[in-house]
Amino acid sequence: MTPDQHSAANAAPETGPRGGKPAGSIKDRIIEALMELAAEREWDDFGLTDVATRAGVSLSEFRDAFPSKGAVLAGFARKIDHVVLQQAGEALADEAPRERVFDVLMRRLDALAPYKLGLQGIMESVRREPLSGAALNGVEANSMRFMLAAAGVDLSGNMAPLKLQGMVLAWGRVLDVWFEDDDAGQARTMAALDKELSRGETWVARLDDLDRLLSPLRIMGRAMMDARRRSRDRKPKMRSTLPDDLDSGTPA
Repeated sequence: MTPDQHSAANAAPETGPRGGKPAGSIKDRIIEALMELAAEREWDDFGLTDVATRAGVSLSEFRDAFPSKGAVLAGFARKIDHVVLQQAGEALADEAPRERVFDVLMRRLDALAPYKLGLQGIMESVRREPLSGAALNGVEANSMRFMLAAAGVDLSGNMAPLKLQGMVLAWGRVLDVWFEDDDAGQARTMAALDKELSRGETWVARLDDLDRLLSPLRIMGRAMMDARRRSRDRKPKMRSTLPDDLDSGTPA
């Protein structure tokens, strides 16, 4: 699906809060409460008790569901993953890989739309904290892995981690544009995503070239390690040349 075609796609699924106490499981209620509070306050300005109160659950129930606010955020990412993955199917089968990735990521933005304000605040806060940023990076990497799989793009090989990290960084840049894009047609966002996918294709091609260049070195390295291992296995064990009584430690 091209950027122009997406504007005619179905409306975003109803994944956001409708007002009042959220319905659903305890986990869903906690996730909704956290995202509501994130839209109203700075990330560091509310705690576990605030989330539990908004969700209408006890701290004990909260603890059974999630160990921290960060874990709730990871649960939110999984929830969005499920929404997108349930929509992805045979409709994408006839499209080129790039168009499939574009379509899946636009569906992800549609699913995120009800939480846009809260997510923007979270991203701005977490990026100022290295440890939190690293944790969020891991969450995003898992989500991107499944988004690519939904588009029929399987990351494998020696360069897979670098490709996945590149995807995470590209997605972050798209989100930055999306946060400021108030146009219903999301023209700026789609243009940004299209640009990042073009850049990503170039990045992947370069990594594949690098992988091919490094392949002989990896083969040589493995051969040297195997030869060294076989040499150690063939080396006879050293036998003691001490008299039996000294070797055993027995006094004369």
